[in-house]
Amino acid sequence: MADSDRSADSGILVVFDFDKTIIDGDSDRWVVEKFGLIDLFHRLLHTMPWNALMNRMMAELHSQGMSKEKIADCLKKMPLDSHFITAVKSVYSLGCDLRIVSDANMFFIETILEHHGLIRYFSEINTNSCHVDEDGKLRISPYHDFHSSSHDCSLCPPHMCKGVIIERIQMEASEQGKTTRFIYLGDGSGDYCPSLKLSKTDYVMPREDYPLCQLISNNPLAVKAEVHKWMDAKDQMSVLLKLIKKHRI
Repeated sequence: MADSDRSADSGILVVFDFDKTIIDGDSDRWVVEKFGLIDLFHRLLHTMPWNALMNRMMAELHSQGMSKEKIADCLKKMPLDSHFITAVKSVYSLGCDLRIVSDANMFFIETILEHHGLIRYFSEINTNSCHVDEDGKLRISPYHDFHSSSHDCSLCPPHMCKGVIIERIQMEASEQGKTTRFIYLGDGSGDYCPSLKLSKTDYVMPREDYPLCQLISNNPLAVKAEVHKWMDAKDQMSVLLKLIKKHRI
């Protein structure tokens, strides 16, 4: 799709979680399972933060001779529903700003999106950083350096508060004088804090029967944004496009 085919700025900013929202599964667990590390993963699961655990898994893969390229090949085999691909291209063509806020990591997300030709449609990816060290090992670092300072949010894990990220995006839009309507899509408990940051003119789209949906149902008055549930990628596409076409400005 050429940018010349894209509509003018719609004033709508769509924020996606990644695991179980863009992809149907969990990219971290996919890699761990495919490389036979699931037993070690479960032994260490409750001994360290998730971010540190995945960094440990990358170290283990490196010790077994698994290169970055082999990990990338594994990620490229992870299914991505065609309805989501259609949705991203449609939302972009309607002039929306698409972003990702995820507790996965940059290497996993970029590898999957690039493989499916989707990375160009996203203006920003907020996630844990990932780099290759001098030994060729993938190193995953926390989005927020909680060793030097705290984000002061009791709802979120120390290494990432998605609510802080949403507040920063809101502030940037305000400073640019933009009237922006947010649509936030997520599934997990980590998506609850950013949902609380949305206004009554915004929308939150929780995946039905997942933790975010349950948290919102437990205290519906806490979330100011209008709630629209979805079940799968086809349903997500339908709900998302309906909201965008209703409110394009």
